[in-house]
Amino acid sequence: MEWNFLTVENLTAALRAGEVTSAELTDGAIARIERDDKAINAICVPDFDRARVAAREADQARARGEDRPLLGIPVTVKESYNIAGLPTTWGIPLHQNFVPAEDAVQVSRLKAAGAVVLGKTNVPLRLQDVQSFNDIYGTTNNPWDHSRTPGGSSGGSAAALASGFGALSIGSDIGGSLRTPAHFCGVYAHKPTLGLAATRGMVPPPAPALPAEPDLAVVGPMARSARDLTLLLDVMAGPDPLTLGVAHDLRLPPPRHEQLCDFRVLVLDEHPLIPTGSAVRAGVNRVADALVDGGARVERHSPLLPGLTEAAVLYTQFLFANSAARLPVDVYEQLRTHAAGLSADDRSLDAARLRGMVFSHRDWIEADSRRELHRHGWRQLFAEFDAVVCPITPTPAFPHDQNPDPMSRRLDIDGVEYPYLDQLVWAGLATMPGLPATAVPTGRSPEGLPVGVQLIGPMFEDRTPLRLAELLEQELGGFQAPK
Repeated sequence: MEWNFLTVENLTAALRAGEVTSAELTDGAIARIERDDKAINAICVPDFDRARVAAREADQARARGEDRPLLGIPVTVKESYNIAGLPTTWGIPLHQNFVPAEDAVQVSRLKAAGAVVLGKTNVPLRLQDVQSFNDIYGTTNNPWDHSRTPGGSSGGSAAALASGFGALSIGSDIGGSLRTPAHFCGVYAHKPTLGLAATRGMVPPPAPALPAEPDLAVVGPMARSARDLTLLLDVMAGPDPLTLGVAHDLRLPPPRHEQLCDFRVLVLDEHPLIPTGSAVRAGVNRVADALVDGGARVERHSPLLPGLTEAAVLYTQFLFANSAARLPVDVYEQLRTHAAGLSADDRSLDAARLRGMVFSHRDWIEADSRRELHRHGWRQLFAEFDAVVCPITPTPAFPHDQNPDPMSRRLDIDGVEYPYLDQLVWAGLATMPGLPATAVPTGRSPEGLPVGVQLIGPMFEDRTPLRLAELLEQELGGFQAPK
């Protein structure tokens, strides 16, 4: 039996029935990695010896009558998570020998749930790209077309799932880093509500693993089915044990609806700042058609939708304020000089990036006040709708582009070139206000590449877009393995 592409649900049923052991699943996954990963380069830090030990222990636990959520299931972990005894580099050559002493909180939760960790998956330098390559571990290729990127920054995890290297993976997302690789590789991912899942130990080396609450950034699950996403989110969700005394109650409400016909959905396929490529637009329309066929109420416009242009500018400013916060003083001062030279009328995303990189605290507070107005707008929208369907990026996976200056790169959208970083505006739509968003595959482009969309839901109602993802999987079909 070919086990490598089955869902966690099916694997768990087989383990419970005694049809297979965790040791057999783990050996099978390792054999597949050793056979196929030379061409993909998804698994940058294998941990096979410890995985085999963990698999044997899982089988012994099951023999004793234990049955945990992920008991005996082979999984992978994004390189950026600390795993005791393995390097955490974030692709930074200066820190290629940094080895943390303890697991990230989410790695601890995986292990407590019984998962077998096969190893770590590749990332871009500092996690700051829509591709996954670095000078330590090289380039990860898309399993559907090795000349193209699997996305970033959780690109190694998405490529691993699409290749059958483990049944689940955990990643992170600030600029679409869970959703874009899922879209490019034809798998599922969920960006949780901001603050839902503890992030301690998902930190750039050699920084200490502290229970900080990052702005924009989240950690989340990746899988080959929507139900597996929900299963893994249940393992990941919840506050950091170090902050339990001050944490909110993060128990999630049930989905708003169980049947497709009860959902109210706003479908978007146009952004004022960047075109949507024809392949992605077709994917959005396939979802819209499935919703209509299932009896859902579907609208294409709503006056309640917060302004997409201001949302993109705010997101861009927050993102680049975050990424530039630790720049050397001389570089920061040069950027301040450039930003001072911008015209007050310049509302381009390039200007937003530059202004964000030199934000003062006063600037940040003012932008944060505008973000709260957007959050209020989303609350009003979600009184009328249950989910928003929209693109993740404007195109399917694009060819590798390793120009060291991302500002000089260009994205080809149906034969016309656009600034590379402008493709982040769709991912930022959910990230800026901290909303949950589920990435789902919707079929393939004319060239045979996967195409996904995101389902954005109300804050802390993660189970609503996840349930909608399950229902759409039944209508559209879900993951398909690349040939």
